[in-house]
Amino acid sequence: MDTRPITTIRKNNQRPLSSLRIQAFQKKVYKYFAAQGRDLPWRKNPRPYRVLVSEIMLQQTQADRVIEKYQKFLATFPDFPSLAKAPLKRLLSLWQGLGYNRRALALRALAQTVVNGHQGRLPSNPAELIALPGIGKYTAGAIAAFAFNKPVVFMDTNIRRVFIHEFFSDCENIQDGEISQIIEQTMDTENPRKWYNALMDYGAMLKKAHGNPNRKSAHYTRQSPFENSNRQVRGKILRILVNGSPLSGLQIVKKSGMDAERVKKNLVDLEKEGFIRRKGRVYVV
Repeated sequence: MDTRPITTIRKNNQRPLSSLRIQAFQKKVYKYFAAQGRDLPWRKNPRPYRVLVSEIMLQQTQADRVIEKYQKFLATFPDFPSLAKAPLKRLLSLWQGLGYNRRALALRALAQTVVNGHQGRLPSNPAELIALPGIGKYTAGAIAAFAFNKPVVFMDTNIRRVFIHEFFSDCENIQDGEISQIIEQTMDTENPRKWYNALMDYGAMLKKAHGNPNRKSAHYTRQSPFENSNRQVRGKILRILVNGSPLSGLQIVKKSGMDAERVKKNLVDLEKEGFIRRKGRVYVV
């Protein structure tokens, strides 16, 4: 398929797109989606709870890694009430492999808020969604579009990649505000859910076919290495305690094979954040 940009829009000189150009862009994206769209489980039954779980899992985690975890998670916690009452050890056990374990705690806290403050129903308004634990601007927009089919403007790395490739291919230091203008103009307002799914898949393809156009974004940052990071230390500690019996700090150091001072510091942090607790001389989840 021809994925060359239609025409580049110069920064600081944007004019409304013509209807012909918008139609050509939509046709290009939908053509790819019809032929190569991904078969993702959260798209088959986009109920608000399912969309929420998928969006939180997909934060900084690739879709291929999420699929298996998503299905097991729903089998254990199929709705807001069951998630709101989830035992911490079971919750973290199911989350193993996704990384960024704070998301699991935030998701449970969100479920508790929905059950106790929203009569068990997830709000559809992005302004209300963004007030919930673990939901930022992007996730609020994604839930509004995917769960409620609302034509809201939002952007993730895949969407940004599409618009940089198609409309800003010879530009540098591109601001998200510039891209948002084009997202709004090209929106399929009759079916934003389908449109954003198509954009996501087209953007995922572009990364493989054209490197990463997001390097031209003013907001582009590289993710810090995982190896030897605090994320790695925290992950090891939680994995040891979730999958085994209570252990002392010294036993955790020996089992992890990591620096004792770093383990000690992260044990303190994990306890403060509610991931673990001390029971006598040992730590438990």
